[in-house]
Amino acid sequence: MSDVTVRHGRPNHWLKAAAFTGLVIGALYAGLPVLWMLATSFKGNGEVFAVPPKLITPGFSLDAYTAILTDPARLRFFMNSYIVAIAVTLLTLLTAMLSAYGFSRYEFPGKKLINIAIVSVQAVPPITLVIPYFGLMVALGLYNTYPGLILTHMVFTLPYAIIMMTAYFNTLPRELDEAVKVDGGNAWTALWRVLVPISVPGIVAVGVYTFMISWNEYLFALTLTRTDAMRTVPIGIQLLMGQHSYEWNQMMAMSILGSIPVLLLFLLFQRRFIGGLTSGAVKD
Repeated sequence: MSDVTVRHGRPNHWLKAAAFTGLVIGALYAGLPVLWMLATSFKGNGEVFAVPPKLITPGFSLDAYTAILTDPARLRFFMNSYIVAIAVTLLTLLTAMLSAYGFSRYEFPGKKLINIAIVSVQAVPPITLVIPYFGLMVALGLYNTYPGLILTHMVFTLPYAIIMMTAYFNTLPRELDEAVKVDGGNAWTALWRVLVPISVPGIVAVGVYTFMISWNEYLFALTLTRTDAMRTVPIGIQLLMGQHSYEWNQMMAMSILGSIPVLLLFLLFQRRFIGGLTSGAVKD
């Protein structure tokens, strides 16, 4: 009996060992570039090209961070990213919740066609829309403005947000709405007083995703802005690439600083984020 147990236990043991080894290799593959970026941000620009390359050098320096955090023009990039990303997140959440409630609780003509259109928008490569949106923003007088960037980002964040919020609302029983109506309330009351408070995990998941998409967006932030006063962090990093030289240490420092808001958001709302994704993906 013990021999059988051992024989059957060995494959399981090796399978776990192989899975653990694969996870370690994957973690190193994903984490080493980030570690190298962090180490480079604490080097002088000349040390970046040292041969042989060194992860840690004796010349530990904060010059790259000092150059960025004391430069008003570069701090402006961060302010622009915060303004655009926060506005996009709030407006997307508001619009998505209202739209999702309608899709989840009501039947109306053209509902399926609208759903198909929302899903189809997700399949359109953003680069194909650069020229049409450029012409549209110029015609509307929104070129090189916050509203122009915000509205453009919402085109790509809103479809996913509506799909996710609709799936999440579908998991909530309709009896909740009926109970509110029995107590004299209406659909507006049911949405804001009942569904929204118990949908916090789904709202957090959509909000974090939306913020990440807007914060990291590069293509339209480059195309729809003209002056440095309107540039966002991804464009600010690209501007550190000069014609004759690259400020590699400052690029890495700015990349680290630009990663912190998204990282903090995920760490603060990790449990709600994962819970919202799984709840919106399963319907009872």
